[in-house]
Amino acid sequence: IKMISFVILNYNSFELTKECIKKIKKIKTNRSISIIVVDNNTLEKQEYNTLTKSADKIIVNNENLGFAKANNIGINYAKDKYNPDFICVLNSDCFIEQDSFIDIIYQIYNNKTFDILGPKIYSDNFLSWNPFPVYKNLNEINEKIKYNEKLLKIYKNKLLYLILKLYLILKKKNNNFDRNGKYEEEKVALHGCCLIFSRKYLDLFEDAFYNDTFLYHEEEFLYYRMKKHNLMYIYSPKIEVYHLEGQATNKTYKNVRKKLIFKTEGILDSLYKLKKIVESDSII
Repeated sequence: IKMISFVILNYNSFELTKECIKKIKKIKTNRSISIIVVDNNTLEKQEYNTLTKSADKIIVNNENLGFAKANNIGINYAKDKYNPDFICVLNSDCFIEQDSFIDIIYQIYNNKTFDILGPKIYSDNFLSWNPFPVYKNLNEINEKIKYNEKLLKIYKNKLLYLILKLYLILKKKNNNFDRNGKYEEEKVALHGCCLIFSRKYLDLFEDAFYNDTFLYHEEEFLYYRMKKHNLMYIYSPKIEVYHLEGQATNKTYKNVRKKLIFKTEGILDSLYKLKKIVESDSII
């Protein structure tokens, strides 16, 4: 039986997760589907009970394990339980509206036996797109570390933060344009909101994601892995998702400044770890 598993990470996003599952179930295909929800310790009992009616498995972590570790738990469960051809890892704020989404994945794989596939990403704020612009060398990583260290100092100082806010309002650029590639591309970095892992890739690594990051820049670690192992990462505009960027973080942090501090600290943590790996030329 041809089977595809969907792994959805839930963190303060019950309504979105419910909608995400609903959309998956509407996809037209004769292949089998399994849906695994991994909850980072935020589901209420009633919410859990509701999701059990539509998901095949709900894994509840005892604490918030972040993005990579929590997704790896769901991926490994799907791999062992269902032995699927593909595992699609989807943010809870990512919706699939395309009837042929699954069938196209199989078609693309038949033409190009990819390790990871990434879709065209629609979003209202145009902040998500593929191929994804990762930091590709040590120099770029160091520059971004310096930049984010400066930002963090500003965010932690209320007066400096207010000045920055006013400056950004005055300087605001119109970034409302579609940055997705028009054509299929190989050996490119892919956005983490929706990734389709093939069995070929899943058999190569104990964990699909690099396990030591908490949140942010998972894309860089995957890109670095692709280069080290000469893997086939493909972006294809033939498959599409809609991404409501940052909904879970927005819900957790009503205070914008606190959200920015949390986000920047997470970014820096990932970048420091990435820097170590690139400097030591480690295989991940």
